[in-house]
Amino acid sequence: MERVRFRLTWYQRVMPLLPGAAVVTVLAIAAPLLSPTSPGPGFAFPVSLWLLVLPVGLLSSARSGVTLTPSTAVVHNLRRRTIRWADVQGIWVESSMGVRRVVICEAGGRVTRLRAPVTGFMSQDAAFEEKFRTIGEWWLRHRGPDWAPLPQPWPSW
Repeated sequence: MERVRFRLTWYQRVMPLLPGAAVVTVLAIAAPLLSPTSPGPGFAFPVSLWLLVLPVGLLSSARSGVTLTPSTAVVHNLRRRTIRWADVQGIWVESSMGVRRVVICEAGGRVTRLRAPVTGFMSQDAAFEEKFRTIGEWWLRHRGPDWAPLPQPWPSW
């Protein structure tokens, strides 16, 4: 069976964790310098917590993305969600605060923003446009003969 999978790049998975790691590093350096006494074991807790949070964050975001199959788009976030191509009414790119992401709109009005592919200032993806085009082409190719666009509402004057 033919499938295509888009995931976050390693850089995009690491970027959200860097501010917390930077704060812990600064505190680890500054605490002994600013404290009249040794920071002791009480300060070891935040440092050891980040040593656990960093790998967990990287592993949990590794699955984020979308898998395209001939009949569905499977969205992988914290929970997995399956969207039938026949239910999709549109796919577009949404831009918010410099971050561009792919959006899938379903017939019932539900809008799903994909975690990958995504691109922005701090999370560049050079192949974003190509990935967006691929998702759109899959939808057009696999939506089936039963698909019909939703009727447009009459304009209100």
